[in-house]
Amino acid sequence: MDVTEHELTAPWQGFLAAPARGGDIGVLVLAGSSGRVERERARLLAQQGMTAVSIRWFGGPGQSPGICEIPLETFTMGVDFLRSNGAERIAVLGTSKGAEAALLTAVHDPRVDVVVAISPTSRVWCNVGPGRDGAHRPCRSSWTWREKAVPFVPLDDSWTAAEADGGPVAIRGWYELSERTFADLLPSAEIPVDRARADLLLVAGGDDAMWPSLPFAEQLARRRRSVGATVRLITRDDAGHRPRFPGESPAPASPRFRYGGTAEADARLGAVAWPHVLDALRCGN
Repeated sequence: MDVTEHELTAPWQGFLAAPARGGDIGVLVLAGSSGRVERERARLLAQQGMTAVSIRWFGGPGQSPGICEIPLETFTMGVDFLRSNGAERIAVLGTSKGAEAALLTAVHDPRVDVVVAISPTSRVWCNVGPGRDGAHRPCRSSWTWREKAVPFVPLDDSWTAAEADGGPVAIRGWYELSERTFADLLPSAEIPVDRARADLLLVAGGDDAMWPSLPFAEQLARRRRSVGATVRLITRDDAGHRPRFPGESPAPASPRFRYGGTAEADARLGAVAWPHVLDALRCGN
């Protein structure tokens, strides 16, 4: 399929890929804490007949340098953009912190028809990196809505990595400790996916070393099922934090973090999930 591509500079930095003949499915593609623009994933979706836009939602000009008090309106603006480019069915596909944003966007914007949440969380967490003031602490919410902070769970800074060799660390235990330390804050920070109109597809690996995305995904699924809402969960026990879809390059190694899984296991989870992703995005067309 012929695909057209455009680099975007306003209202945010980003990348647009779309079938040359146009299409009525629009997908907002959100990376996680890497902050990158997901050009490869957008191209993959465009080759399937969808208009895909991936945006830089922090760390760009005029934006917070870290994931700290990011306005959720950043993403509803992405919905506006897709609608203005002819999309009638709107999806948000996010990974990790991008999945957190995708879920919250669907809660607040009923125009979102489907969310694909890869390696998600079931609750809102504190900032990752500094805010506009350059400060990392005190903990603040990752997100705001209508200029009010979204309730969140802080991270317990008493946590130390078990690894002591100076190599990449697994930080899943940091989140698990923080859940216990701040148990009284969990209810107010839960992402109320039971209130979202959108269909929900969850993809999570059981060997995720960044945070417990599979238990989080199971919590999200229970929350949806409690009200009879649509949800599907795709998982593999041996996959980690970064599933890769067919046609995508393997995720690069990190000198800082252990993500769990293996390149092979992550590709297998992506291959299993991919037809379900396409089905979810196309449903109703």
